[in-house]
Amino acid sequence: MLIRIKKNIHILQQNFYNEDNRYLKWGKRNILKVFSYFDILLYLMNLINLIIKNKYFLLINIIYLLLFFFEYFKSKREQVKIPLKITSRIKRIFITCFIVYIIPLIIYLCNNDKYLFCFILSFMICFNYFIIFLVNIIDYPIEKIVYYYYKKKAMDKLGNYSDMEVIGITGSYGKTSSKNILNDILNVKFNAITTPKNFNTKYGLIITINNYLDKFNDIFIAEMGAFRLGSINDLCDLVHPKYGIITNIGLAHLDSFGSQENIQRGKFELVESLPSDGIAILNMDDIYQVNYKIKNKCKKIWIAIDNIDSDIRATDILMDESGMKFQVTFKGDKDNYPFETRLLGRYNIYNILSAIALGKLKGMSISELQLGVKIIKTIPHRLELKKINDKIIIDDAYNANPLGSKMALDVLGLMKGTRIVISPGMIELGDKQDELNRQFGEYMAQVAHYVILVGKKQTKPIYDGLMQKKYDKEKIFVINDVKEAFKIIDNIMVEDIKFVLLENDLPDIFNED
Repeated sequence: MLIRIKKNIHILQQNFYNEDNRYLKWGKRNILKVFSYFDILLYLMNLINLIIKNKYFLLINIIYLLLFFFEYFKSKREQVKIPLKITSRIKRIFITCFIVYIIPLIIYLCNNDKYLFCFILSFMICFNYFIIFLVNIIDYPIEKIVYYYYKKKAMDKLGNYSDMEVIGITGSYGKTSSKNILNDILNVKFNAITTPKNFNTKYGLIITINNYLDKFNDIFIAEMGAFRLGSINDLCDLVHPKYGIITNIGLAHLDSFGSQENIQRGKFELVESLPSDGIAILNMDDIYQVNYKIKNKCKKIWIAIDNIDSDIRATDILMDESGMKFQVTFKGDKDNYPFETRLLGRYNIYNILSAIALGKLKGMSISELQLGVKIIKTIPHRLELKKINDKIIIDDAYNANPLGSKMALDVLGLMKGTRIVISPGMIELGDKQDELNRQFGEYMAQVAHYVILVGKKQTKPIYDGLMQKKYDKEKIFVINDVKEAFKIIDNIMVEDIKFVLLENDLPDIFNED
């Protein structure tokens, strides 16, 4: 029972406490993970035992004991990518669970019926997934009170720092990279602070303001994530940004948004929430930004690589495993300015251009901007290079969208050596998911010498895409545990350097058994 409670609370946490019914949707997609065969068997045995009250009660309890040890050692062997975070909210959920699970004991103490006791207990184990859902509902009023308390505290604190300017960053991908790049560049001249890690929800912003922000900060950079229409509006109502950056608009979270049009509208909530003297930094190479009719007359600055009509543009891009060099031009300025960075990937050029645009608006000189770009720290799990023995890992584990994945393959394609891709595919792309993963496989076939797919069922469209391009079957490996991938790579005998692209590492809730 304890194993089930911990596992399902972990699933609840990874599904944002059932925000937009994510927990229930996960259960619908993973019904065989919701109900264990052993739990169902025990439930049925105890139901029969309750009805006929037979002499096999001791045997059933021995089976319980054996299954406990089986489940315990199985849970110990499981690889957990994102461990359960024991937050105050999780502690409150555990307390409520404890109260709920006392019910069978109370019933037993009242009537001393061991058959009924074991039946109720087995029922609560078998249907634990739904009991955790019920516990989350029970705790909802408490969580709302806690939320409003800390929200008011955060808004009051932010209101006291009236001179601090807020920059909001959103997009389908590249938000975390963009905020880190902007933070590194602005801190050459200012005292900027950004939301840590992937704190891009209402709770994340509130925690950042209450725990990290202080009166010495000039600029607060707020990453803003969204799963539905209205999410960005809620975040803007909380922090009131003066500047807004949209990195790119793609198909991420198509499942919860419902359509590409809703994703587009959802991201532009940031721009349309800016004040009349606010400034938006937009990407002119992104068709979904260019063709959107913005309902705000605030100033817009357009950055680009391909579009010559942009206000700020990057040209002459050179890229290798050591980083990138490029030239930047500003509209109305005939000069070109050289920049260099340790980062990789075309989408990081866009992120850097957005930061340059904002830095220039804030009065930074070209030399300060050049220094800022040069000292940008590599971003964990976002085209991060790691050398391990005879392998160079291109860690892009946090990327999970079609355009970003293609750009990662472009980076891999530039490497001179044996090119290997490890990927479980892309998720949360609605009814386009199979098609987009098939296209991912087709493009992979043009770049990779070897492909390792994690999860046979979810990577089948990628496999189909590889076959569409007549890729060599002998160079495709399908596994269920990513740990097996590096054993396979070690057994690939080549004379040159192995470049391994780790493209998207799905959370535990998407693991295949």
